[in-house]
Amino acid sequence: MEPQVFGDHRGFFMETFRDTLFREQVAEVFFVQDNHSRSSQGILRGLHYQICRPQGKLVRVIAGEVFDVAVDLRRQSPTFGQWVGEILSLENKKMMWVPPGFAHGFYVISPEAEFVYKCTDYYAPEYERSIRWDDPDINIQWPLVSGRQPLLSEKDETGGSLKDAEVFK
Repeated sequence: MEPQVFGDHRGFFMETFRDTLFREQVAEVFFVQDNHSRSSQGILRGLHYQICRPQGKLVRVIAGEVFDVAVDLRRQSPTFGQWVGEILSLENKKMMWVPPGFAHGFYVISPEAEFVYKCTDYYAPEYERSIRWDDPDINIQWPLVSGRQPLLSEKDETGGSLKDAEVFK
């Protein structure tokens, strides 16, 4: 998604969310939570999802640059197990909609990045699941800086495979 941006020598203005427009053009959802994270270059967060109370996420970057990824985990979908990725940055101001039923992750390309997102359901750690960032059945083409392995949390280090994952019907 690319918002309309109005700018001049003083800076810019953009509307980052309008409920009626989002419902008309994207999805009929209600957002309940906003999140903000900051990460350093080389950090990869994901691939995360909640098997119960799945979250839809409208994501954007307000500082720096990330490679943002969504993986379809809806078993009956014709795109099950496939991924889409997009560079999100302060400069391009793009946003990405990650529907419920998708795993989500991002990798920080710039020296540092700040990432904000709206969620359609609350974080429920008891339902959170993680699939490995390098699962060969998904085969995400991460743009790793200098080819270095990403920095992962312990949870992401122990993520499972798509073959063994709990997925959506």
